[in-house]
Amino acid sequence: MTKEKKLQLAAWGLSIVVSTVSFIAWGQGIRWQFNDVSSYKLFPLFGLLAFSLMWAHYMVVAIRKYLGLEGKHIKKYFTWTSYAVLLFILLHPGLLIWQLWRDGFGLPPDSYLRNYIPANAAWAAFLGSVSLLIFLAFEFHRIFGHKSWWKYVQYLSDVAMFLIFVHALRLGSQLRPEWFRVVWFLYGISLAITLVYIYTGNNQRKLTEE
Repeated sequence: MTKEKKLQLAAWGLSIVVSTVSFIAWGQGIRWQFNDVSSYKLFPLFGLLAFSLMWAHYMVVAIRKYLGLEGKHIKKYFTWTSYAVLLFILLHPGLLIWQLWRDGFGLPPDSYLRNYIPANAAWAAFLGSVSLLIFLAFEFHRIFGHKSWWKYVQYLSDVAMFLIFVHALRLGSQLRPEWFRVVWFLYGISLAITLVYIYTGNNQRKLTEE
């Protein structure tokens, strides 16, 4: 098997595994009761899926650089999974906002700060909102990715990953099971190590090339 095929297999395989883990954690959180899944129960799943796939993106970039391959070999992978991530990061807060509005609680931020999120956790909700804006800004890499200042948007997206990591630790009900909390911390540790590897030496950070 060629290195290119190994990279593609690792990319898709890792994404499938982490997505499955997210689904299992979410399923346990609702006790596998799918007959009455409201938007309140469904929206956390999309947050888990979005973070897991973005985490996989970092791992795949590191693997590609380690193998010394060009981004073109996984361009299709990044194209499709990036669209999935965009959908998930919109559905995650979107479903909650829509359901709160439908239930008569109005629009954010008052709707979820007063009726869904504890007052002492408002800061975690703010981290989530900031991260969402950063991730949406990153989607403009197709237009501005060649600009010299774009690297700062990339840096912000790296920071946003850790903001989401903390956001989920405080607000994520799916992180209550001890096994998934361990997995979540492994995500955070491996992400930090991977970023050091990507930014060190000749391993320049550049997700947009994929």
